[in-house]
Amino acid sequence: MNIEFYIAKKYLSLKRINLIILILIGSSLAGILSFLVSKIILQYIFTLLELKFPVVVSIIIGILVALVLMIFLFTKLKINFISVITSISVVGVTIGVAAMITVLSVFNGFNTKVTSILVGFDPHIRIEPKNSDRFDNYNQIISKIDDPRIKYISQYTLNKAMIATPNFNKVILVKGVDPEMIDKVSGLKNSMKFGKFDLQDEGNYGSIVLGVVIASRMKINLGDTITMISPAGLESALTQFVEPVTKKFIVKGLFFAENKEYDSKYVYISLHNSQALFRMFGSASGIEMRLDNINQSEDVKNKLIEKLGNEYNILSWYDLHADFYSILKIERWVAFIILSLIIAVASFNILASLTMTVIQKKRDIGILKAMGTTENEIRKIFLFQGTIVGLIGMVVGSLLGLTLILVQKYFEIYKLDPTVYLIDALPVELRITDFIFVPCAALILCTIAALYPANKASKLDPIEAIRWE
Repeated sequence: MNIEFYIAKKYLSLKRINLIILILIGSSLAGILSFLVSKIILQYIFTLLELKFPVVVSIIIGILVALVLMIFLFTKLKINFISVITSISVVGVTIGVAAMITVLSVFNGFNTKVTSILVGFDPHIRIEPKNSDRFDNYNQIISKIDDPRIKYISQYTLNKAMIATPNFNKVILVKGVDPEMIDKVSGLKNSMKFGKFDLQDEGNYGSIVLGVVIASRMKINLGDTITMISPAGLESALTQFVEPVTKKFIVKGLFFAENKEYDSKYVYISLHNSQALFRMFGSASGIEMRLDNINQSEDVKNKLIEKLGNEYNILSWYDLHADFYSILKIERWVAFIILSLIIAVASFNILASLTMTVIQKKRDIGILKAMGTTENEIRKIFLFQGTIVGLIGMVVGSLLGLTLILVQKYFEIYKLDPTVYLIDALPVELRITDFIFVPCAALILCTIAALYPANKASKLDPIEAIRWE
């Protein structure tokens, strides 16, 4: 840095922003500390009184402490209008970065929670017939699959049927599975809520496992006997007065998959009972697989498509709920764009404050240029201020966002109704990419905002600037 640049920087008094930034940082940290301390103290008091603690009280206390401290410190300084606008820019960038990181972490938390629920119950890859409702040669297909990344593989059947009790009946989806393989290709056994996953026959009675929602609606308990009515051969039963295909089952277990579709529609029976009930002897509805590493699902899927051709629908765990995952991704991007507007507004404040600084310091810039300061050095001065605002907002916003995420993660301030959301607190998840891309985006916006006033200042004619000032 040469002497002209140092003189220019000092002469234009742009270092004053550092003191303002320190005030903002100190006030913010004081507010956060006040929030945490008041939360601990008030929560203890409310617990002793056996009352529910309103977290909003601690939030208000933290905000008031930060505002009072900020106002007190600002009144001790003679801050002009331009400095106020610059301070607002710093606050805007800080809030924007913190809000974006916090909201994205919430989306990450929900995404991870939902994915763990669905993937824990679904297979990693599923193969279905494309032009039929069943495989007649599923053993041949299985014999062709030799990818070492596929750990387990099993066939299944899936059909609609009606289950009936003395007082209720309901149409459900019946999945026939291999009792020895179901825990290897699916997480069903880990989702058992009551009873056990047992599909072994007891004499002429089969065994069945139901979703808890079905059991609740039909008033079914463990050990009850229900009748399943198959639609197979139903046309003959209607025209020739032949009894429909039925079988009695004993309820051995109830599962809770944390997924309304599964809990309210699916029941599980053994593969041989399903093939007999739905007249699918030697056939299956599809093939399910589990991999060593779920992240390799797309690659394995593509290899299977190359090997088996286009005769079958080969779906990864993502494809099974592609619409839902797409909605989550769209919501994440929409939130990112909307919250970026906060940083964009703060960037416009930077542009405005630097432009007014150029106008206010027009004579000073002219003197500096007359002394030999180059256009590039003048440009650096104003770009430096815009970049500093972005850097401070980036760092403080990231720390503030990190603090909010950690507080929610370990103290669970924002509660949810578990009967509605299946979780008792708002889920959050830290991802290093969010702490890289969001602050960098803020820094780039602030630097871009400083380009116009920096160029305007560098192009000033020193003679004209000094003559009319």
